[in-house]
Amino acid sequence: MNQENQTVVIVDDHPLFRRGLTQLLGTLSRFTLLGEASCGKDGIELVKSTHPNLLLLDLNMKDMSGLDVLRELKASDLDTRIVMITVSDQAEDLVAALRAGADGYLLKDMEPEQMLVNLQSVADGRIIVSEALTHLLAVALRQQKRPENTEEAGLTEQELRILERIATGKSNKLIGKELDIAEGTVKVHVKHILRKLNLRSRVEAAVWSVENLHKK
Repeated sequence: MNQENQTVVIVDDHPLFRRGLTQLLGTLSRFTLLGEASCGKDGIELVKSTHPNLLLLDLNMKDMSGLDVLRELKASDLDTRIVMITVSDQAEDLVAALRAGADGYLLKDMEPEQMLVNLQSVADGRIIVSEALTHLLAVALRQQKRPENTEEAGLTEQELRILERIATGKSNKLIGKELDIAEGTVKVHVKHILRKLNLRSRVEAAVWSVENLHKK
């Protein structure tokens, strides 16, 4: 498992939460805090100037939505992984964040130890959603017409191999290493998979695969 140092930026408009998160990250030597911001505008500038490995981003802030921050940063040429950390357990917020490209969606009320486990998983290239929310995503997917099995979806063998790895939360980089193909090639396959499944994010694909991957 990759244990390289991970640089972090925190963007949240609650000082006490930022302080608690800073102290939590400080318990692990692999995390180095580059800075923090109390609003979306300052957060965007901070991320663009420091290029952190990881951004921990609040969903609801006074000046602008965390979703708007997420969309702007994902549209820029940054490799920063972005995790939403929020009090919102609403399905629409979860789906919107994942479709905007969030690499994780965690609830603020989880136990500190579990928060650290999840953040380390994100740092290792996995996509993480709070366990309490995965059923919400599954319900949201069921409400829309989609293929009910891989044969109906028309997935190729390579796409199936990639989908199985998406289901475990692995990033394109990790999938490329396991299958000995370029990360760019994985990205192309992921786009084809999402199109065939009528989905818009890899986390949705992971949830679909858990429910449908071995159906005939």
